[in-house]
Amino acid sequence: MQITARDERIFEWLRVVKLADTEAIRWVLAALDGRDEPVSMRRAQQWIARTAEAGLIEKARPVFRDGSIIWLSRVLSNRAAPNLYRATTRHEVAVSSISARYLAAGYSWQRDRQPATRQEHAADGVAEHGGNVELIEVELTAKTLDRYRGIFTDHTRRLTEGVSRVVYVGTAGAMRAVDREASKWVHPSLRDRIITLPVLDERGHIVGQLDSLWTDDVASSVPEEPTAAPVVEPTLPVWGGRD
Repeated sequence: MQITARDERIFEWLRVVKLADTEAIRWVLAALDGRDEPVSMRRAQQWIARTAEAGLIEKARPVFRDGSIIWLSRVLSNRAAPNLYRATTRHEVAVSSISARYLAAGYSWQRDRQPATRQEHAADGVAEHGGNVELIEVELTAKTLDRYRGIFTDHTRRLTEGVSRVVYVGTAGAMRAVDREASKWVHPSLRDRIITLPVLDERGHIVGQLDSLWTDDVASSVPEEPTAAPVVEPTLPVWGGRD
């Protein structure tokens, strides 16, 4: 199999998110096409079949999912196959789904920095567009109340150090808890920069609209009055991160 530049970029993304489903691949392929709508299921399945046959990715369909989960094979990752029945699998796949949607919206995506101390918190991902840096958190279940205090203390610090906003995407129940605790621990001057969006179901599937996450960003890029400026072709997002 001839590995293309497109393949390499998807592999790099998989190194960051670790696990993904077919729906996420549909959106990543769309990002590479400069599209904001997913490619067909058939096209995503063809990419998965081609790279799996070459031994570059592996896939499985655990009983708790209604579709396959894929990951990089040992050939590319130098890691053993993951245990898909661990408690964090649903969360990791949900993070990759949100990541893929951000990429299709023109953002870059990378893993958050490793905390230097126990008081610091690592977000599930970092999305960037036009110089704006956002911390992304995916919540399928609410955390303990004690943990929220430390997490929001760290979010507050980073909001004063260059982070534009912190975006929580999750289930309705988890988002209610996040809203309540954010109002308790985040200073009122920063509270509106903690965004919650209840668009995931308990399995981690996206069941609502994400458009509001980038509406303000798109609107801010439109000039107040039409100009004769030349049309700039959209560029592909740069994906980064480290293992």
